Amino acid sequence: MATDPIAANPALPLAPARPVRWYNLLAYGSNDVLGAGSMAVISTWILIFYTSFCGLSAGEATIIFGTARVLDAITSPTIGHLSDGLGRTWLGRKFGRRRFFILAAIPLLPSFAIMWVAGQNFWYYLVTYVLFEMVYAMEIIPYETLASEMATDYKTKAKFAGARILLGQCSAIGAAFLPGWLIAYLGPDSPDTYLYMGIIFSVLFMAAAGLLYAFSWERQRPPGLDELEDAEERPTLGAAFKALYRNLFSTLRIRAFRLHLGMYLGGYISQDIYNAAFTYFVIFALAGSTAIVANLVGVTYIVQLVAVVLAINFALRLSPAAAYRFAALSFAIGVLVFLGMYGAGYTATSALFWLPVVFAGLGRGALNYIPWATYNYMADVDEIVTGRRREGAFAGVMTFVRKMSQALAVILVGQVMQASGFLSKAPTQSPTAIAAIVGVLGVGTIAMLIFGVLVSTRFRLTPRTHAILLDEIEHFRGGARTPTSPENARVVEDLSGWSYDRLWGNNPVAEAQAK
Repeated sequence: MATDPIAANPALPLAPARPVRWYNLLAYGSNDVLGAGSMAVISTWILIFYTSFCGLSAGEATIIFGTARVLDAITSPTIGHLSDGLGRTWLGRKFGRRRFFILAAIPLLPSFAIMWVAGQNFWYYLVTYVLFEMVYAMEIIPYETLASEMATDYKTKAKFAGARILLGQCSAIGAAFLPGWLIAYLGPDSPDTYLYMGIIFSVLFMAAAGLLYAFSWERQRPPGLDELEDAEERPTLGAAFKALYRNLFSTLRIRAFRLHLGMYLGGYISQDIYNAAFTYFVIFALAGSTAIVANLVGVTYIVQLVAVVLAINFALRLSPAAAYRFAALSFAIGVLVFLGMYGAGYTATSALFWLPVVFAGLGRGALNYIPWATYNYMADVDEIVTGRRREGAFAGVMTFVRKMSQALAVILVGQVMQASGFLSKAPTQSPTAIAAIVGVLGVGTIAMLIFGVLVSTRFRLTPRTHAILLDEIEHFRGGARTPTSPENARVVEDLSGWSYDRLWGNNPVAEAQAK
């Protein structure tokens, strides 16, 4: 892979930052109607749709989900790598190296609607789900880099993350309540409920992506960079893939990013397990219905919206890691209360079930926000190690790890249910199958929360340490190679995982990128 022209030529001037207006934040955040909205619909309804209206077994349904996630995990880092290099092409210069993919994905987003046609076979659902996952990755991976492209300081990046999560939570509320309204109109046994929901969300996805393209930008390329890149030899396809996987593994050598991934997976996989089991838990363990599920999930997302507002202030003023631990505790309390009420014989119609919904919602909302808030600073930590900006590589590896782990988690849930004797289209389940659903919801969710909390105790990125990090980056960019103070050296060494004398390109990570 060719040497990064900016890192190799520090004399290239950095372009001044553009001001971020409220409508830029709104447009950026609205795109999580696709990100959080589609995932909220899928995580809540896809398995029950497959098993109740399509005749698939729990094992088949989760294999479809897992296969799509695995293929997406391979596609996502490829898109991240391609977007990093598209800036040297005519398409990248004309439409933006990230934004080109967003524009190209808009006419393909109706692929979401065709997933929800009832009465088809296993292969139809596998192909349509995989197709949407490919389109989703094509749009979301470049989107995830735009906050770092459009902003440089801690608070502005936090605002972008907050806008994304707040609007994403609003879309998730719609994803929960909309099926309930359609069920009330069409009846609980109509599969058209899900098809109409898919059509409505497809239209919203296209509108959100269009707004994002119209009101976003990418960091202006320094004068002379195009000429420098044109003078370089372009890598072959084989060399590009080799560079791609070198990028992916090299990101894991950044200490803050490894810890960030652990917190991210602990918070999100706990929710994957909870989401996969919750609908079945309400319907079969608590004698509920899909309408009750819609209401409970909708209220959960409303509470999550409140939690995001609280988490934004907490993470900005104090520590993301401390906020994470409070969130995990709240989510765990909600799960334990659900299990306790099930053990005491309560049903889903009990008014007391709003109590665990509140605890779970407060925890989940903060767990959704905090990893994406801290993600926006990972490229800064990487820059002090390598002297480069690699937002696309980090977006790709995050999604790769996330999708692979999510696939394994959901497949495991499905296989446990299948082994316990779960029957598709059955109005009731055996005591063994119900015990498996309850066990997955409780043990699986809480085990992942404990893992994330343990990792968070070692994560020390805060507003103060991030400011020190940026100061040291500018210190290096000015030609210095010794720390401004021993305290600053300790901070950047803790965040990066490298001794100060090995930073700014003087390490195997940067050397591998230069090959």
